[in-house]
Amino acid sequence: MKGNAIFARALGGTILTRYLAMRYLTSFLMLFFGISITLEALSLLSESGDILAGQGASARSLLRYTYLNWPQLATQLPPFVSLMAALMTFATLNQRSEIIVMKSVGISPFRIVRPLVLAAGLVAVGHFVFNEWVVVPTTRVLTQWQETGYAMVDKEMPPASTDTWATEGGNLIRVRSVTRSGTILDDVTYYIKKDGLIDRMVTANFAAYVGGKWTLFDVKTFDIEGHKLVSQPEMPWPIMLPPERFLALSLQRETISFVDLVGTVRQLKAEGQSVTEFMAWLNQKVAGPVSSMVMPFIGALAAFGVFRGGMLFARIAISAALGFSFFVVDNLLLALGQFGSLPAMLAAWAPLALFLCIGLGVIVYAEE
Repeated sequence: MKGNAIFARALGGTILTRYLAMRYLTSFLMLFFGISITLEALSLLSESGDILAGQGASARSLLRYTYLNWPQLATQLPPFVSLMAALMTFATLNQRSEIIVMKSVGISPFRIVRPLVLAAGLVAVGHFVFNEWVVVPTTRVLTQWQETGYAMVDKEMPPASTDTWATEGGNLIRVRSVTRSGTILDDVTYYIKKDGLIDRMVTANFAAYVGGKWTLFDVKTFDIEGHKLVSQPEMPWPIMLPPERFLALSLQRETISFVDLVGTVRQLKAEGQSVTEFMAWLNQKVAGPVSSMVMPFIGALAAFGVFRGGMLFARIAISAALGFSFFVVDNLLLALGQFGSLPAMLAAWAPLALFLCIGLGVIVYAEE
């Protein structure tokens, strides 16, 4: 008995932690690169025709697409791959009776799962950093490049279309794209309301912010009630919205960093604007990577479970089903959070809390 206790303490420390963490990380890296490279190859095949049809296209265009598109595909995989890696690790340990050996010397299920959670924490940190330093800039460049039809040109590419909407005094403003400084708006439509109904519609090729005032160029004004269309080369645009407002509203989640998004939320809040969608994005930028740490708890069913008689395949299938259920619930609540149907924090973190409780319940049952 004394020898077993000493053996348990040895395994429960550095040796066991390294062993389990390395098995998980090895499985994770193999699956991550295997799946991401396969998906990138399929994406390249589907887009190769359009890429090679671009102005000045060559084999370098295909390499550039791969470089810019792979991060966007790869960043979606860590939570899913974390689940698969946990299932592989626990299934292998179970199949080789290593779980039974660990439990027989007094190692608790929590201590068996803990190294995988710690390793998944490293994955989560790496995922967040990868998003901020790689995915954000490459996705921005890829989006702009796609807007030019994959043209290989040396000059700076125009901003991507965003269809930005803003309101002022009950009137609606739609802008097709916004420059980085926010002082040039492309393809502007200004809907002027009267008694709650659209009375006039003003369209302009672009708008410029100069000297603290907006000016519309190549303008057409349509009077809906009188059915009259008036064209003029330019006209002043009597709105008080600053360029920063349009720039903030035109941002896309995939092309803005966490720090910039925090600044945007503060700016819009100070102006009294709704930040519901931005808050959902802000929470999801953290909750997304952290979800990788929940997956070992979900996969714990493959290690311990509630079945007897060696029904390993059934336990793996149930764990996989729980994992996919997590992604469905997560996407559903995120959509509700973006539309304001749920508080942003609840929409982002509730799926993690729910499935963490399920995984902990499995471990507690195995402990007892």
